[in-house]
Amino acid sequence: MSVQERKERERAARERLIVATARELAEQQGWDAVTTRRLAERIEYSQPVLYSHFRGKREIIGAVALQGATEMAATVRAATSAVDGPRARATALARAYLDFAEGNPAVYDAIFQLDGGLAFAAEDTPAPLKDAFAALLESLGEVAGEGVHPGLFTETFWAALHGLATLTRAGRLLPAEAGQRVELLVSRLTVV
Repeated sequence: MSVQERKERERAARERLIVATARELAEQQGWDAVTTRRLAERIEYSQPVLYSHFRGKREIIGAVALQGATEMAATVRAATSAVDGPRARATALARAYLDFAEGNPAVYDAIFQLDGGLAFAAEDTPAPLKDAFAALLESLGEVAGEGVHPGLFTETFWAALHGLATLTRAGRLLPAEAGQRVELLVSRLTVV
C-alpha cells in the first residue's frame, strides 16, 4: 500500500469518526450540543483537523443526513420486501418510516429538519436523498391510483408520515394510537 493510499484511508476513517461522534452526541444531547470544539475533544483531534474535513457544523449535519437517508432507505426496503400486496407494503413502509424517525430522532432531524446544506427535489440532490425517496416511491407508486402521479402521491403520503412523526415526538399526538393512525392513513390514501 502506498503512502497516499494509507493517508486517504486514514482521512476516510477520521471523517467516519467525526460523523459517528456527531451523531452519537446529537442523539444523546441534541444538536445544540454538537459543536466543533466538543467534537474535536471527543475524537481527540484538533479543531483544524476537523475543519480539514468539514467547513463547520452545517456540513457535519449534511453528512449525518446522507448517512441517515441511506439507512432509512434500507430500513424501508427491508420492511416492504417482507410483505406481499400493495396495501401491506404501504402499511409496512409507514411503520418502518415512523419507527426509524422515533428510533433515530437526531438523524431524522438532520435529514428533514435542520440545514445540512443539501438540496432536496432538485437536480443536484445527493444520491442518498434521491434513493430514500425512491424507496418510498417503489411501494407507494403502485397504490397512487389511476390518474394520480405516483411521485406526487408519494410526496403527499411522505408529508403525512412526517407530520405524524414530528407531532408524535412533540407530544401533540398520543403514541398509543400510532398503529391506528397508520391504518387510517393507509386505508384512506390508498386506492388498492
